[in-house]
Amino acid sequence: MGNCFGSSGKVDNVQTSTTNTSTNDLGGSKVSSATSTISPPSSTLPTPRSEGEILSCPYLKAFTFGDLKSATRNFRPDSLIGEGGFGCVFKGWIDYQTLAPSRPGSGMVVAVKKLKPEGFQGHKEWLTEVNYLGMLHHPHVVKLIGYCMDGENRLLVYEFMPKGSLENHLYRRGAQPLSWAIRMKVATGAAKGLCFLHDAESQVIYRDFKASNILLDVEFNAKLSDFGLAKAGPTGDRTHVSTEVMGTQGYAAPEYVATGRLSARSDVYSFGVVLLELLSGRRAVDKSKSGVEQNLVDWARPYLNDKRRLFRIMDTKMEGQYPQKGAFMAATLALQCLSTDPKVRPQMAEVLEKLEEIQAPRNLVKHSPTEQSSPLNRSPSRHSHRPPPSKLTPRGSPLPSRSPLPARSPLPSSRQSPQVR
Repeated sequence: MGNCFGSSGKVDNVQTSTTNTSTNDLGGSKVSSATSTISPPSSTLPTPRSEGEILSCPYLKAFTFGDLKSATRNFRPDSLIGEGGFGCVFKGWIDYQTLAPSRPGSGMVVAVKKLKPEGFQGHKEWLTEVNYLGMLHHPHVVKLIGYCMDGENRLLVYEFMPKGSLENHLYRRGAQPLSWAIRMKVATGAAKGLCFLHDAESQVIYRDFKASNILLDVEFNAKLSDFGLAKAGPTGDRTHVSTEVMGTQGYAAPEYVATGRLSARSDVYSFGVVLLELLSGRRAVDKSKSGVEQNLVDWARPYLNDKRRLFRIMDTKMEGQYPQKGAFMAATLALQCLSTDPKVRPQMAEVLEKLEEIQAPRNLVKHSPTEQSSPLNRSPSRHSHRPPPSKLTPRGSPLPSRSPLPARSPLPSSRQSPQVR
C-alpha cells in the first residue's frame, strides 16, 4: 500500500546525504490548470517531526502505487512531461472529489513525479518535501496533493502547472520570448513565495531557488517547487544555520559555499541570479561560453550600475521592448541582491516592494527617439539583430546535479531542463 510507514526517525529537513539533479517541470502547455479541493493549514511547521507524523498529514492523500499507475495510464511514454536525474514526471488525471484515478481528459490534471530508486533524490529529500509542502500553503508555492511510498517506490502528486518552468521559457529552443511585463510578473510572484517562507512563524530557507524550480500556471503566475533541500531557519539570536553545502552552482551564495553558513540572505542572493537571468536571457552558468562570460554574475556585474551600458546585457529577444527606467531599477536591485556581503543584501520584503515599484506606471515610460538612435544603445556584438523600433513600450502579457561540493567548487553546474512534451 502507498501509505505504509517504515521508519520513525526524526527529520531535520535538510541534512541529506543524497543529491537531486532534478528539473521540476510539473506541467506543459496543452492543458488548463486545476485546483485541488484540499486546503492545507497555516504556515506554522513544528519541527522536528517523525516520519510517521509527516506521512499521516490529514491534508495529503496517501496514494497506492496502483492508483498512480492508473492515473498516468501505467506511466506511458506519451504521458511523460519531464525528466531529470531524480526520475520522471508524468501527466495524470484524478477525480476532483475523491482523488481516485479517472479517465484521461476528465477530472483534475496532476503531475506525478516518480523517483528512480537509484536516482539522486533520496528518501530524506523526498520526506522533506512531503514535510514542508504538506503544511505550507500559499498562492506562490506549488500545491502537493499527495504521495506514494510503496516498497522502493517514491512518488509525489502535485497540481499541474500548464506553462512548465521558467527555465524552459528562457532557454528552450523555439520558446516564445517572454515580454518585459511577464518577466517582472514572474519575478514578483517568485518573490512573494520567498517572502512567505522567510516571514513564516517558523522561518524556512528554500536553499534551491533557481529558474528550473519556478513553475508557471496558465496566466504566468509563478510558484516555487521542489522543497527537497529546504531548511528550517535560525532561531533565537542566531543569524544562520550551519549545514552541508548543497544546491546548484551559479545560484548559491558565496558565503554559504565557502562556510556552510546558511541564512535567508542566501536565498536573496539566489533571487538576484534569477532576476539577472530574466534581464539577460542567459544561464547562470554556461560552459559553452568562454572566460568570464561562463558565469553570468561575473560577466554582468560591471554593467548593472551603469545606465549607459546596461543595454549590453539585456536580452536581445525582447527586441528593446522594455522601459529603460524600469530595467535600470531591476538591474540595481539585482546588484544589491548579489552583494558579496550578506548583511548588505535587502530582505525579500524589500525586494518585493521594489519589484512592485518597478511595475508602477511612472516607471513604464517609453524610450525617446533620441535614445533609440544613439550609438550607445547598440551593442557591437549584436549587429546581426535588427535595431529596436522607435516606440519602446512593454508588450502586453500574452497570457494565453546538486551534491556536496568537490574541493574547488562545492556545487555542480546548473542542470539542463527536461523536454516538455
